[in-house]
Amino acid sequence: MSKPEKITTKSEPNMRAVAKAAGVSLSTVSLVVNGKPGIGEETRSRVLHVMNELGYVPDRRRNGILAPKVFGLLMESLTVPSSDEGFYQQVVAGIEESAYRLGHHLLLHLYRPNVDPLNSIRELMGRDVDGLIIANDGDITEEVICKIAAAGCPVVLVENYLEDGIHSVTADNFTAGRRVTEHLIQLGHRRIGTLAGPDKYSSLHHRLRGHLIALLEHDLSIDPQLQPPPVSGRPHKGYLQMQQLLALPEPPTAVFAVSDKSAFGAMEAIKDAGLRIPDDISIVGIDDVRSSAYTFPPLTTYHVPKYRMGEMTVMIMHNLITSPDAYPPARTVLLGHLVVRESCGPPRG
Repeated sequence: MSKPEKITTKSEPNMRAVAKAAGVSLSTVSLVVNGKPGIGEETRSRVLHVMNELGYVPDRRRNGILAPKVFGLLMESLTVPSSDEGFYQQVVAGIEESAYRLGHHLLLHLYRPNVDPLNSIRELMGRDVDGLIIANDGDITEEVICKIAAAGCPVVLVENYLEDGIHSVTADNFTAGRRVTEHLIQLGHRRIGTLAGPDKYSSLHHRLRGHLIALLEHDLSIDPQLQPPPVSGRPHKGYLQMQQLLALPEPPTAVFAVSDKSAFGAMEAIKDAGLRIPDDISIVGIDDVRSSAYTFPPLTTYHVPKYRMGEMTVMIMHNLITSPDAYPPARTVLLGHLVVRESCGPPRG
């Protein structure tokens, strides 16, 4: 095999330039750079020769200081109402600002089913990211996450976790569901409606579980009629669920909403029915997004430390990159607190 001719380039070499000069794909260059199997020795030798000729050095150091890293942030494509509600805006702000303070760069990538996110990012950047933060679960299934981790890319999950040796940062969602429910019970409510969320989101599942455990611990029955399933069709999905509760012969005196977003829809439905909050029905949510303090009346909710979750995620990723053997996989759970406002009161009569 004849060696490629001497190659020159005016710009700093990257993985894309190596792939073009060697006549191979970006994925092939990535396998060589990361010492992975799956390519022939002839191809590997050609790629290594081109890397040497171009002067391309992965994880290059400048003046003895580790060069800035690029962290990918993979998340679902959010609907307009979801992006407007503020939850992930705060999480992403914590990630972006913390990465900036540490001298790293952040690349946001929206997940598309059946598209390899690592390869998609590689095609965009001309190289691999140094680590990947994966936000939430939903369409980003356990299978997808495990496949990404198996490729050797450092991964940190935020508001999701797996029991497969992957670092994660979550809110204490179980305690959130339990605490807001206990608040309603302490006010004297015994007939409490439940506005659950889609099963594909683990955070919402754990909030619901905390709610149900609180009911059982206080000897309150779990009535299926008080648990209408999630229904799509309005920007605030809790609206249609709340309508089902209001149509019962004996509506609840209070409502647990699995998120502030669901609570906003429920509050709208209650008002449209000519009822008052909290005089006729009390309601609680979870998240403490910005809008929750400005509803009428202001919403009692559970504060989730959204910005801090983003910060903590980047700190863990930074530590994994700089000292990969010093931090065994762990699940970091951040505590929140109840925020009592004016949407709750004792039941009438």
